[in-house]
Amino acid sequence: MQAALGFATIALFLLLTMTRRVSVLVALVVLPVLAALAGGFAGELGGMVLDGLSKVAPTGIMIAFAVLYFSLMVDAGLFDPLIRALLRTAQGDPLRITVATAVLTLCVALDGDGASTFLITVSALLPVYRKLGMSPLVLSGVVCLGAGVMNMVPWGGPTVRAMAALKLESSDVFTPVLPAMGLGIAWVLVAAWLIGRRERQRLGPLAVPGREVVAGEPVPTTATAPGDGPGAVRVTEAPRLWLTVFNLLLTVVLVVSLILEVMPLPVLFVLGFAVALLVNHPTWEQQQALLDKHAKNVVLVTTMIFAAGVLTGVLTGTAMIDEMAEALVSVIPDSLGGHLPVLVAVTGMPLSLVFTPDAYYFGVLPVLAETAHGFGTDPAEVARAAILGQMTTGFPLSPLTASTFILVGMSGVQLGEHQRFIFRWAFATTLVMTAGALLTGALSL
Repeated sequence: MQAALGFATIALFLLLTMTRRVSVLVALVVLPVLAALAGGFAGELGGMVLDGLSKVAPTGIMIAFAVLYFSLMVDAGLFDPLIRALLRTAQGDPLRITVATAVLTLCVALDGDGASTFLITVSALLPVYRKLGMSPLVLSGVVCLGAGVMNMVPWGGPTVRAMAALKLESSDVFTPVLPAMGLGIAWVLVAAWLIGRRERQRLGPLAVPGREVVAGEPVPTTATAPGDGPGAVRVTEAPRLWLTVFNLLLTVVLVVSLILEVMPLPVLFVLGFAVALLVNHPTWEQQQALLDKHAKNVVLVTTMIFAAGVLTGVLTGTAMIDEMAEALVSVIPDSLGGHLPVLVAVTGMPLSLVFTPDAYYFGVLPVLAETAHGFGTDPAEVARAAILGQMTTGFPLSPLTASTFILVGMSGVQLGEHQRFIFRWAFATTLVMTAGALLTGALSL
């Protein structure tokens, strides 16, 4: 019964959010509560929800301060040189900007952490998209694809979980799929080109306001003041060089510390934001003004993350996730046992809409690996197939992972729209990499 209730909850969630019948936040909270009540878990509901909230709390804290940090840096002009360089290289062409988005994401995502990748790339590129009138869905979609492929690195979430769950080494799981990963990177660039070409056709010839922007020259910030005549414009003072250098050094130190995990990520962002706020806005009035300005963005992102904690807490606490995993494995016919790795690879990405990363890798994957072993298949092949499927941490499409809400929240798009826009491209990426793994022998039929 729990399995059926769990599948029904996820299916109803996807239906309601993708058709925009209710908001994602409402669905994340109301649907799991109704499922728990229907399953007879009313007495345990409070504890399950609280447990789910406590598990996502560190992520929520990190995102709150990370959004504030990068918003401050955008306001301070830290990313202006990058934006001007992209505009200069792209020459106002949406196709080139889309491909540049993919390249930047592939580079930034080397750290294997989806949250920091989304925070950095969206903060840097969203102003460019807004200036040219490009759809933010293109930004969220292309970033999603690039981060998904790069998350296969040995220190990325899927590979780490797969190795831990099956007690394997990087040489068993990651090294054999390197050629397939290379094909995945190539496909992401091709997909970005195709998406960008479509966006260019939609927008038509662009006449970007301000020739200086397209040429890569700095754009003066203008403002009016009381007493100015009609049409009067004042050019504000450019940021001081030392402050720009300080912000750059602070951001580099922060990113390196994130990669090296010097301290827990929430702590790093809390400290980083406090230092940045004090140096860039030394007075109380300036600090309050910045907090007021960006409070909406923080609330939008963090509330989604905590709401997702309600869903995962209920699905885990009621054992729906466990029952769903067992039900999934039980329907695999014996005739497909020998082809299990390919089946895992092809179904991995769609199943990310149903299972959390931990539930899949630590719950479903061991059962699949043991089943495959019974058919004479090396469990390492199943692990490789699982990371090719990428799951939620690779392709942020699922409501069951916090990184999804970081990406869509910062991009300003609806989850359902994001899913409809990029799902087929993400699934095609999995198919391309699976074909590459078959051709290179990392997977066998």
